[in-house]
Amino acid sequence: MQQLFSWQFRPGKKVPTTISGIVKNLSKIDKLISEGAPDRPISEINKIDLSILRLAVFELIIEKDAPVKVIIDEAIELGKEFGSDSSSAFINGALGKVIEIKKIKI
Repeated sequence: MQQLFSWQFRPGKKVPTTISGIVKNLSKIDKLISEGAPDRPISEINKIDLSILRLAVFELIIEKDAPVKVIIDEAIELGKEFGSDSSSAFINGALGKVIEIKKIKI
């Protein structure tokens, strides 16, 4: 997550495979985040929360290597540890909506 966070400030820097996958699919991922959190434009989402959401949506929609519940739980825990007081609830709500939109089975 730290690498994804720092990439937002230096997008030209070489990045690991997961990050390059996120960057490659960024418009698709951000579109889903926008649909999952329609009241908050991408530009207004805290950079830490946005990094967590981008990683989680990538894992849910593209990578699909981990169980859905694990991805959600990890994202919420990252929000609690690195985000603001409201981050975990926001992340949980946005991911819940993305899961609903994409009809992902939990």
